[in-house]
Amino acid sequence: MKTILLIASPLIFLAGAAFAASSDGVVAKYNHDVRVITLENGRSYTVPRDVALPPLQAGEKVSIQLNGEGDRVTAVLKSR
Repeated sequence: MKTILLIASPLIFLAGAAFAASSDGVVAKYNHDVRVITLENGRSYTVPRDVALPPLQAGEKVSIQLNGEGDRVTAVLKSR
């Protein structure tokens, strides 16, 4: 039984990491009207209305959290 737990424990932690994704970068521009954040690397993210947004300006570092499929923004956090 102990052997099974020792083998399964790391797998549980790895599985949790597979269900979340994030994209870190610097805001190139932010369109408040349509809630689209464009990073300096060229990637753009549309933030759903049910996701809270901090006040954003170009040049700020952000971390954009995505769902497991990487197709929906779940959170936007300012980085330092």
